[in-house]
Amino acid sequence: MRIPSTQALRALDSFARHGSVWRAADELHLTRSAVSHQLRLLERDLGFDLLERIGKGVALTPRGQRYASDVRKALTVLGDAVTGHAGTGVGGSFSVSCTPGFASLFLCTHIGEFRQMYPDVALRILTPRRLDDVSNADADAFIAFGVGNWPNRAVELLCEISFTPLCSPTLLNKIGGFSKPADVLRANLLHLGDTEDWARWLALSKVENPDIEGGIFFSDMNLVFSAAIAGQGIAMGDELTSRRALSEGRLVRPFDIAISSPRSYFLVSEHAKAAHPVLNVFSGWLRSKLSENQR
Repeated sequence: MRIPSTQALRALDSFARHGSVWRAADELHLTRSAVSHQLRLLERDLGFDLLERIGKGVALTPRGQRYASDVRKALTVLGDAVTGHAGTGVGGSFSVSCTPGFASLFLCTHIGEFRQMYPDVALRILTPRRLDDVSNADADAFIAFGVGNWPNRAVELLCEISFTPLCSPTLLNKIGGFSKPADVLRANLLHLGDTEDWARWLALSKVENPDIEGGIFFSDMNLVFSAAIAGQGIAMGDELTSRRALSEGRLVRPFDIAISSPRSYFLVSEHAKAAHPVLNVFSGWLRSKLSENQR
């Protein structure tokens, strides 16, 4: 049985109660385009139309109204379950070291839900100096980006990723579009640390003798995305951390060509902390959110 994402169901519930996308967006603290995107994804998952256009606006179809009513009942049951178990479930302090890009572009956009589910957990998010660093003694678990080689640690694969060029619509219009892969060299190439990802993508795209050393280098993925969104160049990004910017139209993907990264995101912890009361529930919740994001 495939259950639609909680975020999409909440978007439908809010739209059904308020009757407009902008009011639903305000309630959920999302953009209007993000709410519309969630509703479209839900329609795709369900296989039937939830919305119909009426004049210049949209409204729920009769089938959509019935489904929204069922969703409201289900969300009420879930909310009651959280309230009923508050203060009697998992609790204590829990510190997670997480790469800056994953933390700000994915984890921080969902972490409030974890706190709602486990209100007795005092959660702390830390960031490491290196993407594969798991040395912080203050952390109970690590969301690290690497090849999975952390000896004497418990290592769980969270997700594999692929990289592809991403840029702002403003830059795309300014340059006049990209007709072939070599056209990316007409813009500033934005690098995270080194030129490896761009070199591999250009090689896969059969671009001969590219000059990639003259781009702009950043030490943090947040800075790479900020520069790309501001139209300062074209970045190599993955669909996981860029999904929101893509769905909101702040970034676009000019090519379908993508390279598989030799590194992946892993949840890493010391074997001695395997019995931490929060680790198992955090791991399960994180896997669930990543699974929703990949639909």
